[in-house]
Amino acid sequence: MRYPGQPKRLGFFSRVLDQADPATRYRLVVEQIIHAEKFGFDSAWIAQHHFNGEEGGLPSPLILLAELAARTSRIRLGTGVITLPMENAVRVAEDTAILDILSNGRLEIGFGTGGTPAAFLPFGLQSGDRGQVYAKSLAMVRRAWAGHELEGGNRLYPDAPHLLDHVWQATFSVDGGERAGRDGDGLMLSRTQPRPLEAPSAELWELQNPIIDTYLEALANRRAPRILGSRSLFVADDRKEALHFAELGLKRSVERFVSSGHKITGTTTEDLIKAFDVHVGAPDDVIASLKADTALSRVTDLVFQVHSVDPPHEHILRSLELTATIVAPALGWTGQAPLHQERRLAANA
Repeated sequence: MRYPGQPKRLGFFSRVLDQADPATRYRLVVEQIIHAEKFGFDSAWIAQHHFNGEEGGLPSPLILLAELAARTSRIRLGTGVITLPMENAVRVAEDTAILDILSNGRLEIGFGTGGTPAAFLPFGLQSGDRGQVYAKSLAMVRRAWAGHELEGGNRLYPDAPHLLDHVWQATFSVDGGERAGRDGDGLMLSRTQPRPLEAPSAELWELQNPIIDTYLEALANRRAPRILGSRSLFVADDRKEALHFAELGLKRSVERFVSSGHKITGTTTEDLIKAFDVHVGAPDDVIASLKADTALSRVTDLVFQVHSVDPPHEHILRSLELTATIVAPALGWTGQAPLHQERRLAANA
């Protein structure tokens, strides 16, 4: 089994789910990411969800990232993910090229095939066609960024060939890992994923280690590996306090979780913590829990989100502080590890 053997970067991920109206949600997540930058986080990632505010609070991540580009100076800004089949590929290429300029080259672009089946219908698509549309759209985005001629003799202005090195592909599957590696992109692993029928009690890392293996084999020696491991994490000063918010948040999310294909055995808080793959407690609790995750030990990017605990805003800020000062250093994070340095090494190789 191969390991990337690189310094780890630290990221904060949000689906914009604070228990508030949309305007307040957007203000709070901006404050959280500014706070993450203050405590040395290397990256911030914003998800895209359409129509269902309980699943995710933001359909237009590039707009919010533009606001963050103006209010931060160092932290890298990423989409986690753009649901590409639902987008016009040329417009995505244009918007990301502009946003990368406005952020002084800090943009990372995560792509995924999408969302709940019903969300495709208003875009004139069937969920079953998403894989084919995704592949075609991703090829178009790459072609446009590279400055190649498009239909009608047009070329993207401004072009952005460097963004070809900023792509990440999200996946639940070994095939998706193989695709990300073959394309030379970063691999994005989810904070949780449905268990197969033959292994209903499988640990998350038992599902994700084969994806990492396949990604690394497909990537071969062409590029430095980029593996993002997203995990649900809520850290509090006191374990009892952390479990209190975990009980409230996880019970609130049970129905949506089950409807997305997950199974939950039991009803206690501990049952829900296991079912949701959540790491929760005081710093020593979550360090021990995260160290047991053998997939997480192999990633280049440790990325944490508070979903589906979703504690109040001030507790998210405190969790970020404890993560940066106690938890992440115990997992191999040593501070800022610039992405551009890694890419220069990859290009030289």
